[in-house]
Amino acid sequence: MPAGERDGEGAEREAPVRRLRRADRREQILDAATRAFARAGFTATGLDDVAAEAGVTRVILYRHFDSKADLYRAVLDRGFARLEESVGAGGFGGETIPALVRAAAADPDAFRLLFRHAAGEPEFRGVIDALTEESREVSRSHLVSRIPDPAWLEWASRLLPVVTVEAVIAWLDAGRPDPETAAARIRQVVDDVIETAVGGRR
Repeated sequence: MPAGERDGEGAEREAPVRRLRRADRREQILDAATRAFARAGFTATGLDDVAAEAGVTRVILYRHFDSKADLYRAVLDRGFARLEESVGAGGFGGETIPALVRAAAADPDAFRLLFRHAAGEPEFRGVIDALTEESREVSRSHLVSRIPDPAWLEWASRLLPVVTVEAVIAWLDAGRPDPETAAARIRQVVDDVIETAVGGRR
């Protein structure tokens, strides 16, 4: 075989991995880690799993993250930041549930990590507790003028975020049926909770 052909084959076999800018590589790793952690959870997912998902080596991972815990927290922080950017913070309005549904559909792995998986990881429970308390405060401020009984106000404030999030996750798990009407259907469930707390259904 001519030397040129042999050299060509060797060049194909040894083609270097495309280099990414540091910020792009970090995003690639976070995307892969989100998928890997969403499949198996924090404890059962090793850095080798994340590296394989991202198509990089552990050495590359350690250039961006100090540990698996550091990587997991970065995944949660990014998921929370994106959710807040999509949904907004500090208020509840007509666009809140549609925005929540869109955010979940755009990144279902991150949504499940935030609201289902991370809650079961003691090391990261503080992140979810802060998110939960913020959601309750938003609910209270939205409902205080509608529910005069303080006990039922507290009940609804605690239940509403849980019902909303679980309704969205159930919608994802069911295969995202009727995306055009999903937000309106979930809103109907939320309104039923509020109506019950007000005492309008007997």
